[in-house]
Amino acid sequence: MEYPHCYAILDKVFPMGENGLRQTPERCMVCLYKVECLRTAMGKSDGFKVKEEMIDRAYSSGIIGFFERWSQKKDLQRRSLKTKEKREVKSKSHENH
Repeated sequence: MEYPHCYAILDKVFPMGENGLRQTPERCMVCLYKVECLRTAMGKSDGFKVKEEMIDRAYSSGIIGFFERWSQKKDLQRRSLKTKEKREVKSKSHENH
């Protein structure tokens, strides 16, 4: 299966808009792979950046407090490290074969 050149590149398929929020570009709306593409992009390390942005917005708007923000960011950090470690292990196992 051949994907478009922009496939799963977060800054291309879910860029930051002028209003400070991320949004899907019009060109992606007609793409056959849009849902799979965005899911894949969010599953990469850049996806954690987007989730962190959401936490910061919730804190800034008063939806969550300082400790909840701290806790959620700490959890994201742990999950990010686990994901990175899994990728490194997977990469090393492919190198050995």
